[in-house]
Amino acid sequence: MKKLSILFLLAVFVFTSAQAQTVDTIEVFSPKMDRSIKNVVILPAGYDKDNEVKYPVLYLLHGYSGRYNSWIDLKKTLPQEATRLNMIVVCPDGQNSWYWDSPVDPKFQFETYVSKELVEYIDRNYNTVTSPKGRAVTGLSMGGHGGLWLGINHPDVFGACGSMSGGVDIRPFPNSWEMKSRLGTYKANPERWNGHTVITQLDKIEPGALAIIFDCGTDDFFFQVNEQLHKEMMYRNIQHDYIVRPGGHTGEYWSNSIDYQMLFFSKFFNQK
Repeated sequence: MKKLSILFLLAVFVFTSAQAQTVDTIEVFSPKMDRSIKNVVILPAGYDKDNEVKYPVLYLLHGYSGRYNSWIDLKKTLPQEATRLNMIVVCPDGQNSWYWDSPVDPKFQFETYVSKELVEYIDRNYNTVTSPKGRAVTGLSMGGHGGLWLGINHPDVFGACGSMSGGVDIRPFPNSWEMKSRLGTYKANPERWNGHTVITQLDKIEPGALAIIFDCGTDDFFFQVNEQLHKEMMYRNIQHDYIVRPGGHTGEYWSNSIDYQMLFFSKFFNQK
């Protein structure tokens, strides 16, 4: 009887392990940058490459000074959330790029990397929904700028986009976070800066083309630019979810924020 109990427990352990979510680190070569970039890929429990089930994908971007594994360190339960909401999560290494194609540095072409090269790789190698209805992009801080920038400029790739504590207008911060290394100085290149900030991109949004969510804490140094973005969207009648809650530019805030945003994207993915 004891032997049968041990065998039963072993079988349960093997089955549970086989069903568990997985967290992998992969390298994807970027032809445009002529180098490989690291990415974390989270697969929900039950994912099977040989199964015909297709999964939506959330591209989750880190902030300035972060790395491809920053979100895993910040949100320990992220794999479990991917399983609960039945989605793949991909976290690329954005390398302080602000997720633009830099006009001054050919080694920083991360708009093309995330919106084209990485998406194409993920769709080739995983069971994904290969349309904007099955893709979303969001991130924190620099990655919040990236989430809205990529979503607004590539609605043919991403059907939903978001931002958490995002630098949605970069112009008030001309000497911060290496942005002038990617764009040149603001003083010498004001038109370039005007053309590379989220808040000036709103005329590109077609009615009903994007599901948009963004939030910011009231104690965040990006709070005012997020408030202004919300007002501009309201003025233009652009549908969006905007959340304000107490908090600063902190891991505690983002660990809470991502729960709401993943639920928002899950509802987008599951709409009929």
